Amino acid sequence: MIALKGATMKLNRLSRIFLLVCCLAGIAFVSGCNTVQGAGQDIQAGGEAIEEAAQ
Repeated sequence: MIALKGATMKLNRLSRIFLLVCCLAGIAFVSGCNTVQGAGQDIQAGGEAIEEAAQ
């Protein structure tokens, strides 16, 4: 019984670590998307300013 309890605790700990890693990866992915979107908007605004200056 003691060996089974130790295996269960180890599995539970690994599950928690896996869940934490997945959550952190998801947060990083979402943050990356927002950063790329913001960079695209900045580039677009710069292009519009150049276009207006050329007219």
